[in-house]
Amino acid sequence: MILEVARLDIISGQERNFQADFSTAQSILAAMKGYIGHELQQCIENPSRYILMVRWETLEDHTKGFRHSPEYQEWKKLLHRYYDPFPEVEHYQSIEL
Repeated sequence: MILEVARLDIISGQERNFQADFSTAQSILAAMKGYIGHELQQCIENPSRYILMVRWETLEDHTKGFRHSPEYQEWKKLLHRYYDPFPEVEHYQSIEL
């Protein structure tokens, strides 16, 4: 399993609109091949900042499958107008200790 972590900085004053559009957009995400689950959290100290965590079966499910899909274009249309700056996205994997 791969964990995608995206820091989303939203234009101040647009938090409610972003959340409403994310509510719609999350069904796009959930329908993608390799999708396992996701969570969106809002920062307490900075309410314009969110963390999106998405669990994927493989890295390629996100980077190739989702990002190169027609569904991603709809995702972009719904959400990308809220970001300032564009999100920082990283991928993580579990390690054994």
